[in-house]
Amino acid sequence: MTSQPPSPPPQPEQPAETVPTCYRHPDKETWVRCQRCERPICPDCMRDAAVGFQCPECVSAGNRGVRQARSAFGGAVVTTPYVTWVTLALNVLVFGAQYVTSNAVTEQLAMRPYNVVAGHEYYRLLTSAFVHDGPFHILFNCWALYVIGPYLERAFGHTRYLAVYLVSALGGSVLGYWIDPLGQYTVGASGAIFGLFGAVFVVGRKLNMDVRGIAVLIAINLAITFLVSGISWTGHIGGLITGSVLAGALAYAPKSNRTLWQVLTVVGALAILVVLVAVRSSALLSGVG
Repeated sequence: MTSQPPSPPPQPEQPAETVPTCYRHPDKETWVRCQRCERPICPDCMRDAAVGFQCPECVSAGNRGVRQARSAFGGAVVTTPYVTWVTLALNVLVFGAQYVTSNAVTEQLAMRPYNVVAGHEYYRLLTSAFVHDGPFHILFNCWALYVIGPYLERAFGHTRYLAVYLVSALGGSVLGYWIDPLGQYTVGASGAIFGLFGAVFVVGRKLNMDVRGIAVLIAINLAITFLVSGISWTGHIGGLITGSVLAGALAYAPKSNRTLWQVLTVVGALAILVVLVAVRSSALLSGVG
């Protein structure tokens, strides 16, 4: 009779290994983990990293620590000059409205010192920069804006460029408000355009570029301003001075706290123009002007 070896005792069953699931999508199984926080992530949550994958939260946290690229003078990097294109479109649309309404729009938006002070229509100081006196007038201003606008918008960024454009337009109107006859209508974006001319010159000097071309262009246009009748020299000179000074302050602002200095510059320029308007209005209402 042979003896049988004793049977080995039964082994306890091993529990099945728990399959990890994505921390953002618990219904999805995954064996991939974020390289930074080591939480499991599914294919929908995987973000390519230098090594492996990261979760969306870790990618966002990393991006916050990356310094964003800026323009030459502190603005956001501009790939498409949207402000220039929108401004061009507004000028064309308003000119079309002038034609359709038989210049009724012109009378409502043009800068006329009498209407500004008597009717408190101070909006005319800015809206006059979007109406024009004929096809040649708007073609020249739009051509100039198309040529130099994108360059300045990329140099300053959208917001700073818009500030230079609008404050220059306002500066041209304010000088006209002080000097032009009370009944004279003034229209056109020329104040803003001359402000951009001055800004291009300042930016070119700051970046050590050849500015002879823009200097000649400014000189030619100033000559035309004083030699051809019917052109508002006040709008041109006021815009040129305002744009040049404002661009200089933006371009030469100290790099430490540059944005703060630039904001204070724009606010200060606006404050000066508002004070000039208030002083002129007071003088006209009291009969001194």
